[in-house]
Amino acid sequence: MSVSDLRVVLAGGGSAGHVNPLLATASALRDAGAGVVAVGTKEGLEADLVPAAGFELRTIERVPFPRRPGAAMVRFPARYAAAVRHAGEILDESRADVAVGFGGFASTPIYAAAKKRGIPVVIHEQNAKPGLANRYGARFASAIGLTFPSTKLAAKVGVTRTIGLPLRPAIAGLAADRAVDPRAHRAEAAQRLGLDPDRITLVVTGGSLGAQHLNEVFTEVMPQLAGFQVFHLTGRGKDAKVAAAAADLADYHVRDYLTQMEDAYAVADLVVCRSGAGTVAELSSLGLPGFFVPLPIGNGEQELNAADVIAVGGAKLVRDKDFTPQTVRSQIVALLRDPEQLVSMGSAARGVSPTDAAGQLAQMIIEAGKK
Repeated sequence: MSVSDLRVVLAGGGSAGHVNPLLATASALRDAGAGVVAVGTKEGLEADLVPAAGFELRTIERVPFPRRPGAAMVRFPARYAAAVRHAGEILDESRADVAVGFGGFASTPIYAAAKKRGIPVVIHEQNAKPGLANRYGARFASAIGLTFPSTKLAAKVGVTRTIGLPLRPAIAGLAADRAVDPRAHRAEAAQRLGLDPDRITLVVTGGSLGAQHLNEVFTEVMPQLAGFQVFHLTGRGKDAKVAAAAADLADYHVRDYLTQMEDAYAVADLVVCRSGAGTVAELSSLGLPGFFVPLPIGNGEQELNAADVIAVGGAKLVRDKDFTPQTVRSQIVALLRDPEQLVSMGSAARGVSPTDAAGQLAQMIIEAGKK
């Protein structure tokens, strides 16, 4: 089978952190000549992001597995069976040669329907701690791609490779340029953001939703950061108090959201942030030192996501409950005062996450389709 004849269904979604790897892989497959259909739910961000990227999106019902006894557990078998039937219809109508999952509610029914039809399954696991959907799919997957080497997930009968996280093209391009010149695009990005490219720059971000605890801590310690340039992304609609506190500080720049996050990365010498898989992989691929403050909820995957880059000296981590103004004064300021250490950390981080994961995963999918 030639690549131009290959039909691929990719399932996943929910947050932008999960949709972006799907889209990056879909783009790599499309560039190679394969036909691509995406599957998600109506509630996830894929409902907007996938069509905006020019890909067909089919939706199935969101059927979470009940965590405790109750009415939802009684209804679950019938609802799940219906979702698998719908997933099978999508595979049939798409004439799928390969089913690809990135985890989440849309992936499990696609895995089950593909298994029934003998369609090869390829999985990408973003987090260091695999979710239920991908643990199920790993039982019969033809291939699994991992973001982190330490992730405990392997295909029972297929191949497993650590390939990194499929990156958005803008981030992948910046990573490739920074591998040649660590200051690539810094001057242009600084101009767009109203920053000085020659100043040591700290970027603080909690992602699109923001991190209230980070906002509160940095609001308290702004005076101690005098002498450094700070670019603080508070999260949508969460900038008022931070901006008011920084009103008289010329070097402290506050925004609630930035569409072109690659600009913030291009000017950063250190990034303080949560440790979602996407963020960890992006910083590592860019050779940027991170100071991670994992989200204190969930199943602990954020702390695990950072483990590999911390092990090689490319980042530091403080748990949310221990992240205080004193942490900023003693640890973060010390890093900002030591540019050589920041450069060394960035170099160490760069080796953890490959920059060509989208291409590698697309090739794994193509190989699975040809078997």
